[in-house]
Amino acid sequence: MKDFLKYMLATIVGLIIAGIVGFFLLIGVFSAIMSYTDKPVVVEDNSVLILDFKNEIVERAANTPFDDFSFNGFYSSGKTGLDNILESIEKAKTDDQIKGIYLCPSGIQAGVATVEEIRKALIDFKESGKFVYAYGDSFSQKAYYLVSVADQIALNPQGMLELKGLSSVRTFYKKALEKLGVEMQIIRHGKFKAAVEPFIREDMSPENKLQTQTYLNSVWSAMVEDIAASRKLSPEAINQLADSVTMFMPAEELVKAGLIDTLMYKDEMINTLKELTGIDMEDDVPAIGVDKYAKVPASSGKGLIRDKIAVIYAEGDIDGTDTDGIKSEALSRTIREARRDSSIKAIVLRVNSPGGSAYGSEVIWREVKLAKETKPVIVSMGDVAASGGYYISAAADTIMADRTTITGSIGIFGMIPNAGELLNDKLGITEDVVSTNANSDLLSVTRPLTGFERSKMQAYIERGYDTFIGRVADGRTMTKEQVDEIGQGRVWASSNAKEIGLVDLYGGVTDAVKLAAQMAKLEDYRITKLPKLKDPLEELLKDLTGEAQSFFMERELGDQYKLYEQLKNVVNSKGILARMPYDIKFE
Repeated sequence: MKDFLKYMLATIVGLIIAGIVGFFLLIGVFSAIMSYTDKPVVVEDNSVLILDFKNEIVERAANTPFDDFSFNGFYSSGKTGLDNILESIEKAKTDDQIKGIYLCPSGIQAGVATVEEIRKALIDFKESGKFVYAYGDSFSQKAYYLVSVADQIALNPQGMLELKGLSSVRTFYKKALEKLGVEMQIIRHGKFKAAVEPFIREDMSPENKLQTQTYLNSVWSAMVEDIAASRKLSPEAINQLADSVTMFMPAEELVKAGLIDTLMYKDEMINTLKELTGIDMEDDVPAIGVDKYAKVPASSGKGLIRDKIAVIYAEGDIDGTDTDGIKSEALSRTIREARRDSSIKAIVLRVNSPGGSAYGSEVIWREVKLAKETKPVIVSMGDVAASGGYYISAAADTIMADRTTITGSIGIFGMIPNAGELLNDKLGITEDVVSTNANSDLLSVTRPLTGFERSKMQAYIERGYDTFIGRVADGRTMTKEQVDEIGQGRVWASSNAKEIGLVDLYGGVTDAVKLAAQMAKLEDYRITKLPKLKDPLEELLKDLTGEAQSFFMERELGDQYKLYEQLKNVVNSKGILARMPYDIKFE
């Protein structure tokens, strides 16, 4: 007993000492990281700006030292802001220390519209006379869409290039829900509102197939047109190559077809960069990535400018998860503060959202409308600005979108599960109800909807849809009947949306800022980005918490993790929804 107590005491003391040492080590690590970030970024002479796109591209990302941080399986995945990429390319145009840009993406974790904006920025950069060279061991379709603007595209002699066109694959849960004994009861307005189809059908409806084929054709046509122009090929030639599936073609044939300029190994590309920058073959090429280069201040030489244009970011589901997405109360407060700030002369609302809560969309719409009454408001649409994402855009003076943006989906719906069969017949769980009034147990999830409940829900949905199309009609100077004709929940590519009046102009966020300055009659201005980003340490802890939860689920579910996330979003949804029928991801 004496030995046991002795060893137990020694163990406790050891754990306390280890905890204290670990605590101070953790403080030391964070202090070292934070002090490192305080050091100014130095750009060497004859440098090359590297765009490798290893991180996921989001609208805006905090410049932190914690990207790619990992510890014992828990990690904070790196993200790069589109704003930093575009600003870095623009800054590099006039930076004498930057001689050119080196593109080396194998794939790109971003939507097509995001890639289109980066591509346009690179075309503008080339007007400076500086080079843009690209190299890869392989190029995904989106990566090739980007690098096709380069002065020279080099591929590894054993490399691969993907060019195959676009397709859309949907997953349907109807049979699985039937086996479980769960019925999804749907109330909607709009024959194209296909968000509910995975729960009530085994395949796509004719209306859904029509809208999908239409926007796929529009997005693909824009990509083909751009690639053909950059590579001096015809669109027909690009489509023929896509039909032949280029990823199985020998690299030499890719050169003959005009998709690739030359074949070389990585060391040969490095030597080429040395020649372009005038670096001795024995020396390394001075290179800097976007995350570091973004920290280099751009010198305007005009001192502090009072007049500002606010770029307000709205990214993610509206009133979605607890940690991510658009929070209607917070975003509406940000817009309200920008409206009241006399130094802010115009607002650019950057929307990248598939929608979400109809009520949350209405809250944000109201602040956009009030802001437009005091100063110019321009909406810049990113990859997706649909359903609730369009709702919050409708009141703006001007709506701008990239040609590959997905928008529209003007419609709302509600879903109420009936899990009575699962609980009663399969699990043997029963319930009994005592009520004070006729409908005290309204919208129970353990029984079918009554005729009264269904009629009330349908009327609620119809009122919500009527409000939605009314907001669009007011903002777009159309009648409700005109909006309903192009609404009905239908999804559009922006090229089609422009034809029917849902989009005014093509352009990215940079173009939107220029238009805002023009409308506000500003010559000198500075940009303020809102809402303010959170503290990097706070973001790290949030990321680690979220990653810790998802790490084990991803590990167990593998490729099916995305399906789990979609179902979880359905379960967590509250109220009627103004949301895209599905999440669109172009590879």
